[in-house]
Amino acid sequence: MRLKLIGKEWDIVNKLRGKTSTEPGEDWKITYATPVYGGWDLIVECSFSKLNDLDKIVTFCRVDPELGSWIEETTTLMGSRNDFSD
Repeated sequence: MRLKLIGKEWDIVNKLRGKTSTEPGEDWKITYATPVYGGWDLIVECSFSKLNDLDKIVTFCRVDPELGSWIEETTTLMGSRNDFSD
């Protein structure tokens, strides 16, 4: 994520940390979020079973009133492994 308002990194982390779906049949969750240095200001890791759930996560970050006023741009990178514990 690239931010509109620098200094909101930890507010975003705290808002997203541990967020999970409350809808039946969805199992997406935010697994990690932290500020970073470089071309982006924040990295957010999530897990999900259905590709449609990724859209719900990204859309939430863009349309939530607070997050929408703090976030300038999102960039989505996706890995294909379903288990990163190895």
